Amino acid sequence: MQSELDELLGRRIPHSAEAEQAVLGSMLIDPGCIAEVLHKATPSDFYLTVNREIFETVLSMFSYGKIVDPVTVLDGMRERGTFREESSQSYLLELMQITPTAANVMKYTDIIRNMTLLRNLAEAASDITSMVTDGSGAADQILEAAERKIYALRRDRTVGGLVPVSEVIQSVYLQLSEAAEKGVKIPGLSTGLPDLDDAILGLNRGELIIIASRPGMGKTSIALNMAKHVAKTSGKAVAVFSLEMAREQLVTRLLASEGRVDSQKLVTGKLSREEWRRVAQAAAAVSNTKIKIDDNPSLSVADMNAQCRRADDLGLVVIDYLQLMQTAGSEHSYSNENRTIAVSDMSRMLKIMAKELNVPVICLSQLSRANEGRQNKRPMLSDLRESGSIEQDADIVIGLYRDGYYNRESENPSIAEAIILKNRRGDSKTIELLWLPEYTTYVSAEKRHEDEY
Repeated sequence: MQSELDELLGRRIPHSAEAEQAVLGSMLIDPGCIAEVLHKATPSDFYLTVNREIFETVLSMFSYGKIVDPVTVLDGMRERGTFREESSQSYLLELMQITPTAANVMKYTDIIRNMTLLRNLAEAASDITSMVTDGSGAADQILEAAERKIYALRRDRTVGGLVPVSEVIQSVYLQLSEAAEKGVKIPGLSTGLPDLDDAILGLNRGELIIIASRPGMGKTSIALNMAKHVAKTSGKAVAVFSLEMAREQLVTRLLASEGRVDSQKLVTGKLSREEWRRVAQAAAAVSNTKIKIDDNPSLSVADMNAQCRRADDLGLVVIDYLQLMQTAGSEHSYSNENRTIAVSDMSRMLKIMAKELNVPVICLSQLSRANEGRQNKRPMLSDLRESGSIEQDADIVIGLYRDGYYNRESENPSIAEAIILKNRRGDSKTIELLWLPEYTTYVSAEKRHEDEY
């Protein structure tokens, strides 16, 4: 047992036996507080083995809807093989006797959570010291690893390691409970395009979403629309990394989209009084969001990751665009290597970043010219430029297509298609959208119809 080993080695490991006992005693006295405790505590928060075993038993019983009281918990411990005939029964009774009141259970929970953070911090510090003394990498690599470890602690997560399935079940159960209580239609953040939300179930944590098209199709615009909608509706921070366009250009597009002002007029400043009014309202609305823009063209994935770790309440990351990243200060040099290998490495790093930050990452990508040689020019997965492992790493791949882009005689040049080429959460399908070039924005077909009437 780790706790006994630490004691033998004379280590003073942060923990509070009294707080652990008080949390367990409260759950036995008042089972109604169990759900609240489970929102904050996990088995690893209990340093003492016997307390952890009791908590795991209560967790398992609660997850299966069983009644929780001293008698049923003892029976559950027998089933799990953690029952000690000579001590378990008396210890459970003792827990209830020494607990002052179940009303303060969340205070007790905060104490054990604080002790867990201190233990994890001590472990991370030890690991960092070992990396330095062992010379296990260059200084910048060790710094990156150290930042990753500390960031994981700030996000209440761990870096690597086997996690008991019981803890994963607890996490899934809590997510399902929260979704049921809130009555949410989709589990992820809304893109602002209802039909697309229904198909991909929103923008979900840890997912890498690729939006691909030929140049000039409007992939930057649709990504900015999503970023703006997420920032406005969720109140969370949205990080936008633009390796191609200046931040002023991006903000101009945001204002044109939000204020429904012709982007060409906005650039020249030749606006009517009504248009100036809409621009002012749009500027106020956009300013109230937590959108943050970095237009440094020489950023690497590591640079982006480091900035995102320091962002408070991050909800979404948008990167424009993938193929520029191989020449944007990457950690590795690809000058003499195949571009496919370079882009494959970038896409893999982006997926790792999405999982580490636990937020959706939208990355834009160019399509090759392969589709232009076909009669049907709608994008395919194989059209991804220097595709490599992009289609493997991405959770969702969306290809944009407008017939008006290729056919000037098109009857409906504004009709656009968001073709879901890959979808780990559902089927591949095509969503009809409308492209409004004067506002550099995409809207759902239904919304445009409603606006007209």
